[in-house]
Amino acid sequence: MIFTVTPNPALDRTLTVPHIVFNEMVRATALRLDWGGKGFNVSRALQALGTASVAMGFAGGATGQTLERGLNDAGIATDFVHVVGETRTNTVITDVTAKCYVKVNETGPTVQAHELTAFLDQARERVCPGDMWILSGSLPPGVPSDFYARLIALVRTNGAKALLDSSGEPLRLGCAASPYLVKPNGVEAEGVTGQEINSDADALNAAEFFLHQGMELVALSLGANGLLLASRERAAWVKPPRVQTRNPVGAGDALLGGIAWALERGLPLEEVARWGVAAGTAAAMREGVSAGTRAEVEALYEQVRVDQVKEG
Repeated sequence: MIFTVTPNPALDRTLTVPHIVFNEMVRATALRLDWGGKGFNVSRALQALGTASVAMGFAGGATGQTLERGLNDAGIATDFVHVVGETRTNTVITDVTAKCYVKVNETGPTVQAHELTAFLDQARERVCPGDMWILSGSLPPGVPSDFYARLIALVRTNGAKALLDSSGEPLRLGCAASPYLVKPNGVEAEGVTGQEINSDADALNAAEFFLHQGMELVALSLGANGLLLASRERAAWVKPPRVQTRNPVGAGDALLGGIAWALERGLPLEEVARWGVAAGTAAAMREGVSAGTRAEVEALYEQVRVDQVKEG
């Protein structure tokens, strides 16, 4: 079984207006709601490739119920810990004339100590040998920075694999717990390693920094410049085809979904990287936050190129 964990989900509300005008009433011409959360994006990417997952996290209030219902209606199973607070709503106002936007993110509900304990107990009951747990995103108020580290230790102790995609202190502490895979982008990797990434050599040095902490794989996502997927024995630089990007939000999550899908099938490192880049590229080509279809991902997979493979 694959589990995706999104500790601080959100209902993403996007309003489209002709102009953003301050101190006046403006009427929206369009409204879009997305079930926001990095782990949910991974679940959508897995679903598009034909693999089921269970989405977990904290959900509260009417917004949490809406989010949970939306995921279930989309065919994604959920197993949330219900909290007293209200799941956050993130709002984007898009000005179609000026082609700009304003984005406001709420902090999310404060998770109480007993709610945190309930989640860890729930994970302990769920985890089985051979499972894959994908841990993604920021932490809500009340959840300590070592949350991912604790969850990784729990997952590893029970013979399952943990894949981590976070930033800042949760990423640093999570890496110290040696997940199976970590997926930082360039900025996140620079924040942990303290070194700028301006070249392939810099990227490889960053990957080696993470591998030395006990991880099996590092997926260093570099946006349009592709992906470096490295193990202790091999490293592959994989580049996407040139496409028209409509919305890059969630593309990194789809990339992680493609990687997880390929890992579950035991594919070689280069193939894992190609499927990840294809899934991420397909998501970036779509409007809103969504995953590409299986056919779209397969077509892009044929266009993804492996630039270099380094042994040892």
